[in-house]
Amino acid sequence: QFNLGALYFAGRGVLQDDAQAAQWYRKAAEQGDILAQFILGMMYEEGRGIAKDEEQAVGWYRKAAEKGSEEAKEALRRLGQ
Repeated sequence: QFNLGALYFAGRGVLQDDAQAAQWYRKAAEQGDILAQFILGMMYEEGRGIAKDEEQAVGWYRKAAEKGSEEAKEALRRLGQ
């Protein structure tokens, strides 16, 4: 699921499609994939492929940060969390 999200995100072997990427990243994130959680947070923060939503971004960043993602911790600091 994560890999399929990455393919759509980058447009490798498929047409680039942020909305499809977000759907696949969400599936992986809901199953606990730390990198998918971080990327989904980023997509919410930027409004890339899904509606911009800082609250959702923070929630996904927190999930990733709780598992040790330094990138997610930095994102939370940047957002004042």
